[in-house]
Amino acid sequence: MNQAILSLPVLLTILIWTVPWKGVALWKAAENNHKKWFVALLVFNTLALLEIVYIFYFAKKKEIRPSL
Repeated sequence: MNQAILSLPVLLTILIWTVPWKGVALWKAAENNHKKWFVALLVFNTLALLEIVYIFYFAKKKEIRPSL
């Protein structure tokens, strides 16, 4: 019997892992008006590695200066 390399449980695990990371990263990219990051995060599937890098290193919010 020839089994597929990625079985249904493995695919579901990958899906459960990647969807929340992708959602948060896309939300932050849109919120920060990072259009290129948004497109890259939407198009490339990297098992959430690119999303995690974006969230923790590039999605820092800019400080809002109080107006005088």
